[in-house]
Amino acid sequence: MDLPKNAFKAAIKAGKPQIGLWCSIPSNYTAELLAGAGYDWLLLDTEHTPIDIETVVTQLQAVAPYPTTPIVRVPWNDRVVIKRYLDTGIQTLLIPQVDTPEEAKAAVAYTRFPDTGLRGVAGSTRSTRFGRVKNYHVNAHNEICTLIQVESREALSHIEAMAAIDGIDGIFIGPADLHASLGYLGERAHKDIMPVIDDAIVRIVKAGKAAGILTDSEENARRWLKLGATFVAVGSDVGLLAKNADALAAKFKS
Repeated sequence: MDLPKNAFKAAIKAGKPQIGLWCSIPSNYTAELLAGAGYDWLLLDTEHTPIDIETVVTQLQAVAPYPTTPIVRVPWNDRVVIKRYLDTGIQTLLIPQVDTPEEAKAAVAYTRFPDTGLRGVAGSTRSTRFGRVKNYHVNAHNEICTLIQVESREALSHIEAMAAIDGIDGIFIGPADLHASLGYLGERAHKDIMPVIDDAIVRIVKAGKAAGILTDSEENARRWLKLGATFVAVGSDVGLLAKNADALAAKFKS
């Protein structure tokens, strides 16, 4: 059995825009529903949601028949956490709160086996198709995609240095935490921070790496795609459900 190919990694390397959706609901059923909607990727968020690793496995199984790439945002840049999620078979990770080149190098090391990395070795995991994938441990890094999040004032100052690190495939702007770091807690598209985000995306692209971001605004999504962002999440499952549920109720309650 051959190592599965990572269509998302190939696409962003080729500069082909990838449109995604954020998934915060801890359900394989909703993940399957969304996988058939036509998005290029779905982000399974384990940082700010109740989604745990067992739920992720069921979501991966639910999404597998569909031509959309699942991505997991791990809760932290942690060697053990990253190892466990990679063993579930996920090939693309989004790692939050990476502020320095040293932290970015560590993130890459956690996704690589020795002697180039620090990932622990296991045989019969879902990632190896339970031992059936030939030479998994030798070739796994070719299909693993490592995305890091820039979410602070300090991280902004290190964009070029982090983009230069071998093994970093993309850099994602975390708008909520970035706003908080710059003094605008609770906002995501403040007029004073929008130029900062624009500049960050341009810098990432100029440095030769894929740039990504999340927004629920069509106008902003198109703005950042035009600036060269490659992977853009254009909404979330929770946002879609809440907005449309509210709108439907309002039609009858008003």
